[in-house]
Formats: sequence, C-alpha cells, structure tokens
Amino acid sequence: MSEVRLPAEPRTEFGKGGARRTRRAGKIPAVIYGHGADPRHVSLPAREFGHAIKHGGANVLLTLDLEGTDQLAIPKAIQRHPIKGLFEHVDLLAVRRGEKVTIEVPLTIVGEVIRGGLLATENNTVSIEAEATNLPSEIEVNIEDLEIGAHVTAGDLVLPAGSTLAGEADQVLLLIQEAPTAAQLEAEEGAEGAAEPAEGDVEGAAPEATVAE
Repeated sequence: MSEVRLPAEPRTEFGKGGARRTRRAGKIPAVIYGHGADPRHVSLPAREFGHAIKHGGANVLLTLDLEGTDQLAIPKAIQRHPIKGLFEHVDLLAVRRGEKVTIEVPLTIVGEVIRGGLLATENNTVSIEAEATNLPSEIEVNIEDLEIGAHVTAGDLVLPAGSTLAGEADQVLLLIQEAPTAAQLEAEEGAEGAAEPAEGDVEGAAPEATVAE
C-alpha cells in the first residue's frame, strides 16, 4: 500500500468559525483518535492530502510529522463539500506498525457482464482485517464467467496476502440478473405514463362552478 508523509499542525481554534479559517488557509481540520489517548485536533495541508487520497486510495497510510514526532494514521472518515468536492473534515485513526485494523475496502469490477445479463450491486465495499502498514486500496472482483442468476459473496473474494475477512462470509455483494427486454421496458414506460394524471386533471379537485348572471 501507499505511505505518504504529511506535515500536521496542532489546531487550537474550534467550532465552525475556526474550521472556516483553517480551510481558508488551505488546510483541513482533522482529529486523530485511537490507542486510548485523548483526541488530538490538527490541521493537514489540503492539496497534499488530496494528492495522497487520489493516488493512494481512501485507506492510504499517512506518516504525520506532528511537532517533530512521527504519527502513523489512516483516514477513518472523510467529509467533503457536497457540491464543490472540497475536503471539509477528516477523522484519522492512529495506528502502529504490526498492528491489525479493520477497514472497509472498495470493490473494483473487472470483466464484462454476460450477454443478456445485468449487474446489480448490493454492496460496493467489504470489511477486512489487515496489518496497518499493508492495507489494500481495492479488491478486484472478476465477473467475466458468471452466468445469469449467479451471485458473489464476501466469502468468494480472493483477498490480498495478510488480509482476512472481518464481516459475514455469506454477505451478498453482487448479483447477475436477467436484463429486461426492449418490450418489457416499453411496457413499464407505458404503465408509468398511464398512471400519471392527465394535464389539468387534479385528483380530488372540486368541479368548476358556473355563476348564473
């Protein structure tokens, strides 16, 4: 897995105002949790953190240079602006080399769905346990040879060396369903159109009254 070194600074301003000032300075408000210690409020350089996530994935291992001391950490929760996509806040989990942690790893689909099939995604991540300095950024799922009606469970995955499944083995992740035909799609669209009230026809509306002169 990727390991990225980032400077981190103690943060003394809290609340919405303090967070806004931190972000205006090109930094991200963050909190480091773990190992029974009190939470530590820090700020991270936004540009460098974004680069680390882009190239190392959401489970990238960070070496934080905090007041001359190195602290290993992984992102636990990342908040982003819903429209701008900017990083607004990060929760970090402090880890040690050799320590095992449980994380959610995204699935990457490879291969093509069988002709006439439709891929349905029930879960796009899987929970695994792995050594903190060897966390996978993704797990590949090959759907090339799956027939219609087949499904992929967490227990079917080929996990990276050193990783073990943390969730239920029978958790369904993917399904191969039969794709609807053009006729079925047209029938569904027709049914939806018939269910819609005609223009100007309001359900429950009183009839117009005519006033006699």
